[in-house]
Amino acid sequence: MLLTLALLASHAYSASKTVLVLGDSLSAEYGLARGKGWVNLLQERLRAEKIDARIINASISGDTTSGGAARLPALLKTHRPDILIIELGANDALRGLPVAATEANLRSMIKAGQAINAKVILLGMRIPPNYGPSYAENFHAMYGKLARENKTALVPFFLEGIATREDMFQPDRIHPLAAAHPIMLDNVWPVLKPLLLKK
Repeated sequence: MLLTLALLASHAYSASKTVLVLGDSLSAEYGLARGKGWVNLLQERLRAEKIDARIINASISGDTTSGGAARLPALLKTHRPDILIIELGANDALRGLPVAATEANLRSMIKAGQAINAKVILLGMRIPPNYGPSYAENFHAMYGKLARENKTALVPFFLEGIATREDMFQPDRIHPLAAAHPIMLDNVWPVLKPLLLKK
């Protein structure tokens, strides 16, 4: 009996999880050699740490929160992820879209993920102050607000540690170089790992 319980506990701890990454060019390896982006590095880390998880990268360069919200229902139905990572919003800001609209789209994606019992991780972003200090502050604050209201996990700033380093970006100054992606993964990992190991 004790052996059976131990085996069941071990199985529950190590049960495979599916992680769905819904993002834009930051997660779609824009301008990088294939396999050098943070999502692929995540899969490699999982193998190295012997964590049984399947990663689905549904990121599309140029995607906005409205695009993500439109695509997500079909993705959830197909993959039934245990964990949903939402990395969207930057392109909304680059287009100067209203923060309220971006917030509404992100909220709908969070709710959709939670409706199938997926744990949601929101990757926070910042934009340069030249977009207007008020807009930039409201945009960044939106992520924390959504995380608190919906009780989701939050990475406060996905590009922490590289945003102010010109040597970490491609010539467009928007997309990180391959050298930046391990740092991006390190920003996500402390939030993601506990959810992967949770029974």
